[in-house]
Amino acid sequence: MKTGLELRPAPSKEEDSRARAAKRAAELRDHNNANLDNSVDKFAVPPAPDGWTYEWKMKMTMGWEDPSFHNRTASGGWEPVETKRHPEMMPKGASGVIEREGMVLCERPEEITKERQALDRKAARDQVMIKQGQLDPKGRGGIISREDAQISPKVTRDYNFSVPEQ
Repeated sequence: MKTGLELRPAPSKEEDSRARAAKRAAELRDHNNANLDNSVDKFAVPPAPDGWTYEWKMKMTMGWEDPSFHNRTASGGWEPVETKRHPEMMPKGASGVIEREGMVLCERPEEITKERQALDRKAARDQVMIKQGQLDPKGRGGIISREDAQISPKVTRDYNFSVPEQ
C-alpha cells in the first residue's frame, strides 16, 4: 500500500563526494584559466585606473620578508592594491592585497611616476657625460689623453628611454 510519502533512497556519501568534486573542478576551470597556462606572464600588470600606474614591488626574497619593504614602497609613493580591485588575479575568496611569489602589486599616481622617471633619465645622462669627460682624447679633464687615433677611445652613445605602455 502506497501512502504518497515514500522516501527516496539517500544518495551515498561517495556520490555526494564526487558531485562536490565535479562542482569544484568546474569552478577552478572557470576561475582564471590563464593561471593554468605556463606561457602566460604571471607578473603581467593589469590596466591601472586613469591617473595611476601599477608595478610589482618585492616584499620577500627566498621566503624571508624584507623589513624595509613598507618604508621603501611608502617613501616612493607606492601603496598595495587590494584584491577586491582585481579579483581575477587571486584565488576565489582571497582578501587583502594582491601578492605573487614574494611580490606585491602596488600603485601610485601617474604624475609622481613620470617625475621619478624624468629624474632617473637625468641621472643616467649625467653619468654618461661624466664618463665621456673622463675618456676625452684631447685631455680636457679626462683620464685618457692620447692623441694617436689608434689608441684613442671610441665611444658611441645611444639613449633609449622607452617606457612600456600600461
